[in-house]
Amino acid sequence: MNSTKGAKNIFWGLMAQIITIGVGILIPRLVLVNLGSESNGLMNSVSSVLTYLSLLEAGVGTATVQALFTPIAKTDRDSINRIMSATHYFYRRTGFVYLALVAVLTVGYTIFAVTELPKLYVFLVVFISGLSGVLSYFFQGKYRLLLSAEGKGYIVTNISTVTSVGVSLTKAVVLIAGGNVVAVQTVYFAYNLLQMLFFSFYMRKHYKWLDLSVEPDFKAIAQRHAVLAHQIASLIFYNTDTVILTMLTNLKVVSVYSMYAMIYGMVKSIAVSVSDSVVFALGQAWHDRKRFNKMFSAYETYNTAITFALFTIAGILMLPFLRLYTRGVTDINYLDSKVALLFLVYYLMDNGRKPSGVVINVAQHFEKTKWRAILEAVINLTASVLLTVRFGIYGVLAGTIIALLYRANDMIIYASKLLERSPMVTYRRWGLNILVSASLVGCAELVAISPDNYFKLVVYGIILSMITLPLFLGINSITNIEAAKYTWSVAKGVIMQRFKTNKQ
Repeated sequence: MNSTKGAKNIFWGLMAQIITIGVGILIPRLVLVNLGSESNGLMNSVSSVLTYLSLLEAGVGTATVQALFTPIAKTDRDSINRIMSATHYFYRRTGFVYLALVAVLTVGYTIFAVTELPKLYVFLVVFISGLSGVLSYFFQGKYRLLLSAEGKGYIVTNISTVTSVGVSLTKAVVLIAGGNVVAVQTVYFAYNLLQMLFFSFYMRKHYKWLDLSVEPDFKAIAQRHAVLAHQIASLIFYNTDTVILTMLTNLKVVSVYSMYAMIYGMVKSIAVSVSDSVVFALGQAWHDRKRFNKMFSAYETYNTAITFALFTIAGILMLPFLRLYTRGVTDINYLDSKVALLFLVYYLMDNGRKPSGVVINVAQHFEKTKWRAILEAVINLTASVLLTVRFGIYGVLAGTIIALLYRANDMIIYASKLLERSPMVTYRRWGLNILVSASLVGCAELVAISPDNYFKLVVYGIILSMITLPLFLGINSITNIEAAKYTWSVAKGVIMQRFKTNKQ
């Protein structure tokens, strides 16, 4: 059953990313062409700042998912209800705080943001964007957690995909018709209301047994404060760059940063959708360590392979894509090979450490590792500020990479202790994939890919993918035979189950 759910998560996750990328990539281009780099920088800066408000749910959200794994594995609905009741209590209690913070942030951002855009525009963009988050927090946040822990992330994915496609297409129409950034964000708010209704309908139909009025089990999510420390550190790490650039440079530089972050972020979404599709199975298998270790070895092997393959492709095609994408935009230069390389290193290191993070999470070692996560955030914040003052966008990326050098190694060593194995197992896998990635990037430099239209770019991308993905998967399979055998046995089981279902 878990294998089938994992397959569904992977399939629908990939489909969602392909569709979302296909339609979502239109919007920044339309914003750039119709409204300019400053409006694009405003939208991305606001999005980054508002992300900090998710701190209100960060601790209880992750703690809830981890706490739900065991009762779900045992089909203990009484425990599930009690955990969800406790979660509902915290969401309800902090929901109005969320709304108040949106109001404060709206006023503060309007006053202090350095921009030539009208203050009323800034005010409305921040408030409308924040209100969308409030609605999501109140009405669907807790349900997403339950679906994720059950391995039904594909349900969340499908609802979000439909919403995302509708948002992107409607935004495109609004921009082409001459609408401003306020109108664009209003479209997002309206679709968020529809998404809320979709979630409510699904939960009422399929989870009639869910009772949030039972006695809450606060003990089950007792580590929420330690988790919150991790999430605060994580939010600082992932969102500091845009905030620092907004304060120390200008919104046009933020726009440049956001272009690279958008493309690499889309690739990350694909990698994460594959990776997260099976995390629930790892969580439910933690109590059986022998089974867990087999699953994890395969997970780490192929997560690393897919991560390096996808980001290598993105790194090679980044500048050729941006050359086409920003054609006609002259208010700032978007083509910078140094920025592209720094982003590639950043995302490879960040996604590459994910398997180690999964081990720490399912083991629920939040309290024991929180100071390490805080130290990473402090290193990132300090190094980024100091280096941005001198080196601008290069400095903010270098600061992030410096923090990653510490935390990625720390997580690998810590997770290896939990797995009772040498960290060299992970380092060897990293080393192999770094070597393959560097070789492919070097070869691409010799070829000098420079398409003059999107059709040729897509052709280059298909050819590159047909070479890169099989190469990484093949080399990692050959060098990790046991992981390859295990993965094939699971895949074969899913195929046979699907065949039997179709035959019936």
